[in-house]
Amino acid sequence: QVQLVESGGGLVQPGGSLRLSCAASGSIWIINDMGWYRQAPGKQRELVAAITSGGSTNYADSVKGRFTISRDNAKNTVSLQMNSLKPEDTAVYYCNADIRTVVRRSDYWGKGTLVTVSS
Repeated sequence: QVQLVESGGGLVQPGGSLRLSCAASGSIWIINDMGWYRQAPGKQRELVAAITSGGSTNYADSVKGRFTISRDNAKNTVSLQMNSLKPEDTAVYYCNADIRTVVRRSDYWGKGTLVTVSS
């Protein structure tokens, strides 16, 4: 069984910063791509940032220059440093990982952490 657990969400003022973290645990053999998605009220879930096992990154245009994704392969963690936050960044943020266990390769999701940007 594999679990992804996010932490670090909360309320922040516009212009502020937050750091989200996600830890993968369980019967993990290999973690391929990891990423962060978000879903705002009334909107579809969208990719925020992704990172390969080799460290290559990809960002949504709306967060480029403000958000930084990183991972620690030894600890099976991925983080998202969010700076210069805007009200439109308000959403539930989900951790995602492409994980191979000894049985199968699947996409796994965390339960989400709420980020609210408001004065």
